[in-house]
Amino acid sequence: MALALVFFIIVAGSVLFHLLNPWHATEAASNWGSIDQTLFLTLVITGAFFVAIGLFIIVALIRYRHRDGTRAHSDPESRRLEWWLIGITTVGIVGLLAPGLAIYSQFVRVPDDAYEVEVVGQQWQWAFRFPGADGTMGASGIDWIGAGNPLGVDPGDPAGQDDIIVSGNELRLPSGRSVKMLLRSKDVLHNFYIPQLRAKMDMVPGLVSYFWFVPTRPGSFEILCAEFCGVGHYNMRGRLQVEEPAGFERWLGEQPTFAQLQSEQRGQPSDPQVERGRQLAQRHGCVACHSLDGSQSLGPGWLGLYGSRETLSDGSEVKVDDAYLRESILDPAARLVEGYAPVMTAYDLDEASLEALLALIRSLGSSTETLVETGRQLAQSLGCLACHSVDGSASPGPGWQGLLGRSETLADGSQIRVDEAYLRSSILEPGAQIVEGYSPIMPAYDLDEAELKALVAFIGAQ
Repeated sequence: MALALVFFIIVAGSVLFHLLNPWHATEAASNWGSIDQTLFLTLVITGAFFVAIGLFIIVALIRYRHRDGTRAHSDPESRRLEWWLIGITTVGIVGLLAPGLAIYSQFVRVPDDAYEVEVVGQQWQWAFRFPGADGTMGASGIDWIGAGNPLGVDPGDPAGQDDIIVSGNELRLPSGRSVKMLLRSKDVLHNFYIPQLRAKMDMVPGLVSYFWFVPTRPGSFEILCAEFCGVGHYNMRGRLQVEEPAGFERWLGEQPTFAQLQSEQRGQPSDPQVERGRQLAQRHGCVACHSLDGSQSLGPGWLGLYGSRETLSDGSEVKVDDAYLRESILDPAARLVEGYAPVMTAYDLDEASLEALLALIRSLGSSTETLVETGRQLAQSLGCLACHSVDGSASPGPGWQGLLGRSETLADGSQIRVDEAYLRSSILEPGAQIVEGYSPIMPAYDLDEAELKALVAFIGAQ
């Protein structure tokens, strides 16, 4: 009897809790109030089964309780009872599945006039892309992803040149307009979730998933990742700002296009000699083997190369100056840099062309601004800025503002001065020296020398 009373309290308490406690979700801020209705129907059906099963257990405990000298009647075969159970269970399952499937069908059946917005998820940050004046987004893919192009927009697609890129975690949308969300992931499984809009969909690497909704009221709503995506999952948050169409258009007009970002990254040099060197590098195919942005390449990258010291294949060192660069262009096999194959052919260039190429390499090697900008692009592309703030605000990892030259206390109680050597070590082997108060959640990064140099330059500039 005591156990029957416990079950009765559980059943009655659960029903009263749902009837008297204001547990319901906040009012939907989109057109998908039908999702709430489906969830409520699911609650009613599962609640009815819960109450029915609970009451059955109570009746069974009382009616078939142990009594001296009596035994409960056993009826292991009851076709009638089996058919009743099959029928009731089938009705319950259909009642659970059918409404959800009907709503999901509407969720992915996008209106023809929907405004397309692309969301790109990456550990542990968001980025967004809007169509430009032509109303069409350009092609994208993993082949074009790089430090200067983190969303992988096809630079050769004319439709993508006016695409609007939003690199931060803030998304803005106009109220009262159908929006189709195109969802991509750069690394692992994520889930784009805005609770108040009832908008939720997995982001699968290699696929583009989608859904649509209509924001019905202005306001600020949190964007969450609802799929565990690694140790920094809890920090993968963003903010959706829904505003009137006029305000949205003003904000959108202030954001950079893909073409503008590419122009800024190239620096648009005013020196005609540098520009001629860039054109020569493109014409002769130099940029196919030598990167200009610090990314890995078949041959030594040109960013930060001029003035640096390189180790040759015979173990000796050489300073990269005009004489060495001239020799490497005219007779590339003479002194090979360690770690690179002797695949470069000799070029027979006149003095003017040689000087133009040298001017380009000098501009990439001596420009601190170029190095810092490349480091910023790498930090954005690699997801560093999801865990390291640059404005002094709190973050899961040590903030980078004023970090270089600062003394830090490590987890073992020792003190260390943050210099370039420590920064390099922390990037390549982050678990070796953990700063006190921070969790060891940072993955190791396999970067080449040019990328390391650029990233350290960016951190030091904060």
